[in-house]
Amino acid sequence: MENIIQIDNLVKFYGKHKAVDNLSLKVKKGDLFAFLGVNGAGKSTAINIMCGVLDKDSGKVVIDGKDIDKDAKIISREIGVVFQNSVLDSKLSVKDNLLCRASLYGITGDAANNRINELSQLLDFDTLLSQAVGKLSGGQRRRIDVARALIHKPKILILDEPTTGLDPQTRRNLWQVIENLRKKDEMTVFLTTHYMEEAVDADYIIILDSGKIAAEGKPIKLKTKYTGDFVTIYGASEDEIAKLQLPYEVLGEGIRIQVKNTAEARDLILKHPDLFEDFELVKGTMDDVFLAVTGKKLGGQN
Repeated sequence: MENIIQIDNLVKFYGKHKAVDNLSLKVKKGDLFAFLGVNGAGKSTAINIMCGVLDKDSGKVVIDGKDIDKDAKIISREIGVVFQNSVLDSKLSVKDNLLCRASLYGITGDAANNRINELSQLLDFDTLLSQAVGKLSGGQRRRIDVARALIHKPKILILDEPTTGLDPQTRRNLWQVIENLRKKDEMTVFLTTHYMEEAVDADYIIILDSGKIAAEGKPIKLKTKYTGDFVTIYGASEDEIAKLQLPYEVLGEGIRIQVKNTAEARDLILKHPDLFEDFELVKGTMDDVFLAVTGKKLGGQN
């Protein structure tokens, strides 16, 4: 599969602070690529450079075979972006917002109306077309943000914290639409998120820390490398668990013990059956990977 995005040795300073530090990455066409990091990690800066909003200090950015330094206008037509904060005009109606956006890509008249109708059915906002954006709920506005990004059928959809603040059902529905489009149109999705359940299905993940790549790979390989299994025991005292001399943490009514793998968990259970009357065994999550890599928990808005 061809690389639709390739970044080599990207550097960006804000004054003396190096926000992006020699970043290199590749994204294959049609992939879901997840870009993870806490506040100030450099994710949004890198995205803004890709979109032509910010100038880089050095490095190379090639999108769909085109260099950002030479073909920024062409590249902008191949990218759709859902920014962290909505960029819709709150005073205009939903339809007028989308008509204005469509006109920037030369989509007018029946073509614009047809595309808006198509997206309104896909994202379930056909009853909102005449409403002012400022009167919409957060979930409704987010659907319009996604429609705005998709109006010109981009090859690459960049989602910068797209579901922050949305309820779980709205989040699931939005992702179902995006996944269907990705499979049907072979659209590439470049995602930043602090919801690990959104990143776990990614084809490739990069964890960014202080502008640098701290870890990268497929989710399963990251889990294997950076985290093990966890056994949560219920009904045992912390003093009893401490005697096992394994890393643990108290979680509500249970105590979670970290083990290297399932085999170690099995041996532990067989050796101490009196402690394991009520327990559950789970694999490490991407949250555990992120904590192991950066020493930080991923949460809150970036």
